[in-house]
Amino acid sequence: MVAFGKKLKARQIEEWQGYYINYKLMKKKVRQYAQQIQVGSQDRRHVLKEFSRMLDNQIEKIVLFLLEQQGILASRISKLGEQHAEIVQQPDISKITQLREKYRAVAADLLKLLNFVELNAIGLRKILKKFDKRFGYRFTDHYVSTRANHPYSQLQQVFKHVGIGAVVGSISRNLADLQENQGSYLSIYDQPSVSFQDPVIESVKAAVDRLTHSTSFLQFLGQHALIMQEDLPSPAEDHVDNEGYHSMSLYLNLGNTFLYMVNTYIIVPTADNYALSLGAAATVCGVVIGAMAVAQVFSSVYFSAWSNKSYFRPLVFSSIVLLLGNALYALAYDLNSIAILLIGRVFCGLGSARAVNRRYISDCVPLKIRMQASAGFVSASALGMACGPALAGLLQTNFKIYKITFNANTLPGWVMAIAWFIYLIVLWFTFKEPSRETEEKYVSEEASTGAVESEALESGLVQPLLLTSEKQQRDEGDEEDEEYDGSDEASEDSHKVAPSIGSAYRLLTPSVKVQLLIYFMLKYAMEILLSESSVITTYYFNWSTSSVAIFLACLGLTVLPVNIVVGSYISNMFEDRQILLASEIMVCIGILLSFHVIGPYTVPQYVFSAFITFVFAEVLEGVNLSLLSRVMSSRLSRGTYNGGLLSTEAGTLARVVADATITLAGYLGESRLLNVTLIPSLLIGVSSIMATLYTYNSLY
Repeated sequence: MVAFGKKLKARQIEEWQGYYINYKLMKKKVRQYAQQIQVGSQDRRHVLKEFSRMLDNQIEKIVLFLLEQQGILASRISKLGEQHAEIVQQPDISKITQLREKYRAVAADLLKLLNFVELNAIGLRKILKKFDKRFGYRFTDHYVSTRANHPYSQLQQVFKHVGIGAVVGSISRNLADLQENQGSYLSIYDQPSVSFQDPVIESVKAAVDRLTHSTSFLQFLGQHALIMQEDLPSPAEDHVDNEGYHSMSLYLNLGNTFLYMVNTYIIVPTADNYALSLGAAATVCGVVIGAMAVAQVFSSVYFSAWSNKSYFRPLVFSSIVLLLGNALYALAYDLNSIAILLIGRVFCGLGSARAVNRRYISDCVPLKIRMQASAGFVSASALGMACGPALAGLLQTNFKIYKITFNANTLPGWVMAIAWFIYLIVLWFTFKEPSRETEEKYVSEEASTGAVESEALESGLVQPLLLTSEKQQRDEGDEEDEEYDGSDEASEDSHKVAPSIGSAYRLLTPSVKVQLLIYFMLKYAMEILLSESSVITTYYFNWSTSSVAIFLACLGLTVLPVNIVVGSYISNMFEDRQILLASEIMVCIGILLSFHVIGPYTVPQYVFSAFITFVFAEVLEGVNLSLLSRVMSSRLSRGTYNGGLLSTEAGTLARVVADATITLAGYLGESRLLNVTLIPSLLIGVSSIMATLYTYNSLY
């Protein structure tokens, strides 16, 4: 167990130690307050007032030091600017080189300052979270709302690092100006498209991005995958062996993701017709589509557990089960059995290896390309979502081979069975099982560290009992801190994984639960829209299978463009929580516009409302998972019961409930299907908005 307090102490710059947040003191105060309230010696109001004052003092100390250091850096840059002006008049290569090194030295000191701010920002978040957990009080909401929105806010100085951007810009510009470019000087302002790749500037920019939560399209997609990172990653913790990384194995995982999403959505345009051909009602398509999701609820857990031991075997098993499932789905037509059809879809759900795909990226891909791999995971999912219905639209033919029927209903099953067979062959010969020696070495290093500490303890027993008072006080303080870490940090800051679904659930704070509710809501709304689209459009507009396929493919193709806009622009203009709330409202508006109230139900109304619902649900999903990765406990970043599994289960349950709703609503008749299925979507959407407002100030 490596507590945050220890990490903070280890990462501190020695000469700045007095200016960091006193995390140890704050923890002790939280414990003392809890004890005092328990025995009745203090009331809550006094505790809140005293703790607020203590936080204000800590933040003021940090901010004043930050401003002082900014002034020092600005002064150094100003002096270097004078030297720069002289060199421009009389260029000298040796002096230019020396000046560039001086600018790099300033940038290195700026990087230290950024790390200082980041450590303190994380410390503030953690101590606020700890206080809320201890007292069951929404103190974070109160503190953040009263401080962050004040015109003289010091809290924003910590979380938004006001003023540092100007220093970064000045260093970047001057270093770029000094870069030789065929005898001329470049300006980052005159030519913003020119990329300046000085390593120290790249490090500074990365630190700035971490502080501002500023994002690019790639980062936005990576967060979309919910492959969580530690708050304070260290080189020792990134124990993935770069030399052991196998790119083909990563591509095979992404291929599995793509094929599974194609498999999920390829049957949507034809599921109602298939059900009718087997003598069932058209609305049974909800059960047909949902059977896969029901099985996925269980398969996600055992695949996640299996990936603790192997990645190759789960992928092989997944491919075989999906091959069989699709074959059964296709054969159900000639066997005239709705039961075989459903069994085939259940088999497909049992082959869902998305938990393995996520774990492989999280555990086996080097940190430097993990974001790209995460973005690839999301892109593969989006592409599969679009290709599935499009492929179904192309499979409009009818013929027989040896009494086996190949038509629009069965061809999706046969095509996917062949695709999984080919994938299985490629997987068998090209996948490389990652070596777990590195991970074992990492664990053994932790164990050896513990052994060294035990040895030091034993040797300490034979040392003189009389210590200097200063050392004795320091040791006593450390022991007290260790004791507290053992009780409180173990539940929150420990890196020990959650051993069961129950323990994982207990780690969920109100903010996390609200984000999971939002994820449930958006998946429910999307599943209702997609799964009943064939029935609704056939009933109201008499659309053909090809028309439905084109409509669904167009919806799927909006995923990446929407993420580009949100990831590259909108997320840099607004806070994630603002985008979250606005997207929830727009999803509800889209649902409201979908209702058939009076008059004929028109194609423009349906298409327009569907696009609003789907597009903003996609925006909501990305922002929701981004926030979820930040507010979720670090203990859920690894292990069987990880954050990715919890979000997958929430989304899968939403799909199951949505598909069941469609089937049950079908008993009321197709004329009522649309409105009856939209009512739960609207109610869940409104509930999620209320829950978001309740936890709004804790989403930062």
